[in-house]
Amino acid sequence: MHDPVNHPNHYTSKGKEFLDTAKDLLSEEEFKGALKFNIYKYLHRYELKNGVEDLLKAEFYLQRLIKLKGGDNIRNSP
Repeated sequence: MHDPVNHPNHYTSKGKEFLDTAKDLLSEEEFKGALKFNIYKYLHRYELKNGVEDLLKAEFYLQRLIKLKGGDNIRNSP
């Protein structure tokens, strides 16, 4: 099923998500920078291009950054 926000077809070729490949190739600091760049990019353009879809993409990259920094444990704690 095509999911333009979480799993766009053009980023899932060859059976692996491009973001997972990038994480394997980059240092943690470089990968964090790539995530931050994408967050800013989608927040900057949402009013001019894809509206809510771009906001959801920014949220997707923000969630990846939160997970990378261990923040997903904070949300799930009692």
